[in-house]
Amino acid sequence: MRIFVIAEAGVNHNGNARRAHQLVDIAAAAGADAVKFQTFRAEGIATAAAAKTAYQKKTTGANESQLAMLRRLELSQPLHRELIDRCRRKRIKFLSTPFDFESLRFLVDELRMTVIKIGSGEITNGPFLLAAARTGRKIILSTGMSTLREVRDALSVLAFGFIGSGRPSQSALANAFASASGQRAIRGKVLLLHCTTEYPAPFADANLRAIETMRQSFGLPVGLSDHTPGIAIPIAAAALGASVIEKHFTVDRKLPGPDHKASLEPDELRAMIQGIRAVESALGDGRKRPMPSEIKNRAIARRSLVTSKPIARGETLTADNLGAKRPGEGISPMRYWAWLGQRAKRAYEKDSLVRR
Repeated sequence: MRIFVIAEAGVNHNGNARRAHQLVDIAAAAGADAVKFQTFRAEGIATAAAAKTAYQKKTTGANESQLAMLRRLELSQPLHRELIDRCRRKRIKFLSTPFDFESLRFLVDELRMTVIKIGSGEITNGPFLLAAARTGRKIILSTGMSTLREVRDALSVLAFGFIGSGRPSQSALANAFASASGQRAIRGKVLLLHCTTEYPAPFADANLRAIETMRQSFGLPVGLSDHTPGIAIPIAAAALGASVIEKHFTVDRKLPGPDHKASLEPDELRAMIQGIRAVESALGDGRKRPMPSEIKNRAIARRSLVTSKPIARGETLTADNLGAKRPGEGISPMRYWAWLGQRAKRAYEKDSLVRR
């Protein structure tokens, strides 16, 4: 299955409509399958007392609150519609991550989004997960900062939301996850993203083997939302079978804002996608067989049974007069031992291919 590449614009528009449009163009030109933004109302995310993370303080200053920062980064509803129209014209899919109930309903009810991306910070936000599942939309769930048990708990809420009704209890959530209908629902609607929620994330914390752990644990497709520097880790994830790759990008890493410094610039985004596509093509179907491009080289690179010295007709073939050299157009050296002790049916010059 083709790897789905999400170019994460996030809040790298800095609240600027022109730059948001520019990000769509960059993602489309780089060959991404989708460009993703973030949909929120600041008051629906954080209290006035909520602190910034260390990386946010470093990139945007420590004086303003998280709430004030978020207010500057909101996308208006009309701009969402503009961006969807631009994506349509650029032939790239529009995605967005809602962070509050109002934004979720806006994406589903008004913009008719068919896929909802849920960020890592919401994986323990049970009421929000339930509301997302009850929209009936497909869900991409990022799992940064979480344990395997927390991922299971989140999937239990989603399963209940897909198939259940009423107010959930712990037993009802567990039963929904364990039920055949619950499993069918999450396997038909949920994709997980492994993620390390730090900006930038240290390579040593990327833990790419967790992709396979989650795939085996839940029987779901698993991708990567990557925050490490550069493009090596997403390309490695592609080699490990990630079904989706998501990566932040920006117009310019020097711009002010919380995520620019941990984002790819346009040429890097293009190189990452080219690398992913190369790996995707190189993975093949897993059957070991000669490939079309190499068959022509077998006769050149392989060896045949040849005479190590002149041999008279009727002379016995031995280790002293029988060897293996290129080209590989004659008898395979894998038959060497079968030919030892036979008598030559014709005379040979040195370095002649042995004939039947």
